[in-house]
Amino acid sequence: MSLLAGPGGPAAETGWGHDHERKGFFTDTSICIGCKACEVACKEWNRNPIDGNLEILGSSYDNTGELGANTWRHVAFVEQGQERIEEARESGRKLVSLGMPGIGPKSSGPRGATPAGDLSDVDRTPPDTPEFRWLMSSDVCKHCTNAGCLDVCPTGAIFRSEFGSVVVQQDVCNGCGTCVSACPFGVIERRDDGTVSPFAVREEEDPRQGTASKCTLCYDRLVDGEEPACSATCPTQSITFGDHPDLTADAKQRVADLHERGMTEARLYGTNPKDGVGGTGSVFLLLDEPEVYGLPPDPQVPTKSLTRTYARTGLAAAGMVAVAALSFLGARR
Repeated sequence: MSLLAGPGGPAAETGWGHDHERKGFFTDTSICIGCKACEVACKEWNRNPIDGNLEILGSSYDNTGELGANTWRHVAFVEQGQERIEEARESGRKLVSLGMPGIGPKSSGPRGATPAGDLSDVDRTPPDTPEFRWLMSSDVCKHCTNAGCLDVCPTGAIFRSEFGSVVVQQDVCNGCGTCVSACPFGVIERRDDGTVSPFAVREEEDPRQGTASKCTLCYDRLVDGEEPACSATCPTQSITFGDHPDLTADAKQRVADLHERGMTEARLYGTNPKDGVGGTGSVFLLLDEPEVYGLPPDPQVPTKSLTRTYARTGLAAAGMVAVAALSFLGARR
């Protein structure tokens, strides 16, 4: 069954209204080589400007730093020594022993997308470097099942597409920045120097100046039957695109394979439909804790508790009215 079709899911809560499966990404960080081809392809296709002057950051070999209005795909570089590698593997063993959500038995389901080059017979075992390793991960918008940015947008500029992705219509966006604070992943930003002024001066050469901006899952390519630019470009199939259930099954099998090879630190991120965002359209295989990759360990959509908050506010207001009434009646006596 489609993740978007069940009662209480995005079909009911966001009006997605389709029976076919949602689309998404599976990013396998264990085979990412940090080439940044996905970053370049994303910027070229979407005509996004560069961030900064392309100088290497002091913290790593990265030169973009993080996701933002101009960078919709970002490859992180994390250097780890032997001690941290062992800690990550021990942490993974504990998660498995506790029944980690999203890790299951091997699946024989198909891969989520037809790769640009057939690498099915290529050995994708990570290199044996027990004393040192680089963790490289291509991050992207999560296209949350329950998306905070979509919930709070006051103009209807953000919508759920027929592919299950969350898309910003920048010709409708008024640049208020409300969506920026509603994203638990810090993905969406305004295409300017900040979110202080909701009416930023718009430059003629870029009509998107001042509007909210993020990955659209290459919506314009999908409607033409093409896959997103980043997954089509990835040379190692670290990024694959396809139907969400197939990608999830593929991710589970990949984790099981890595566990058999002794890489107990392998784990999935975004596959738990009971997390604070109802699971994500972008699924990740990680080799350490989410925080190591700059991901929140327990993301929570800010609008999740609105009903409970309103109920408690109503009870508090009723209590205050009752106390005031009792005080007034007591004073009259």
